[in-house]
Amino acid sequence: MSTSRLDKNQLAELVARDIAPGSFVNLGIGQPTLVSNFLVPEQNITLHTENGMLGMGPEAHGDEVDPDLINAGKIPVTELPGAAYFHHADSFAIMRGGHLDVCVLGAFQVSADGDLANWHTGAPDAIPAVGGAMDLATGAKDVYVMMSLFTREGISKLVKECTYPLTGVGCVTRVYTNEAVFLLKDDGVHVRETYGTTFEELAAQMDIPLIRDQAGQQD
Repeated sequence: MSTSRLDKNQLAELVARDIAPGSFVNLGIGQPTLVSNFLVPEQNITLHTENGMLGMGPEAHGDEVDPDLINAGKIPVTELPGAAYFHHADSFAIMRGGHLDVCVLGAFQVSADGDLANWHTGAPDAIPAVGGAMDLATGAKDVYVMMSLFTREGISKLVKECTYPLTGVGCVTRVYTNEAVFLLKDDGVHVRETYGTTFEELAAQMDIPLIRDQAGQQD
């Protein structure tokens, strides 16, 4: 157990370390975009962005900023050698065709069975924002979620069943939060590691059974 909860950059660095070398990866809008800043050349990761680019680099700053070079979240980015650009429809064909090894998405809720809710809270005044999340959730081989574990009211966002409209069913394989990393497996929700809390404290706060994973186990 780490003695403190992770901040957004520490969480992004953790996700980046866990992505297998040679993977083709899409980073969703919000927290997941930070992951690009912590990938290292030795991993040989190729980043895809749904607005039509392969070979995206880290976020752009200062003189690096090109207003025509952005990711799907409208954040200025850099390009790596060999970067390619293509039509939006071709980009979605990559997503839907099973060509992405991993996508990293944010979420409002994730169920113990891997259901994902990340486009609408169901509130009457909420603005739906599905984007390409449905295509990514069903098309990527692995779906990693980055989110805070609890709401401001202290309610767990990793739940027995989602109460918000679903983005995808049974698609999430891992959940990265500021307090723990969860692996969603056939036999239940495994806690791989904790940060600033203990397995026992999490089990008492959450309304789903938790399984203590073997130390250092990744899959």
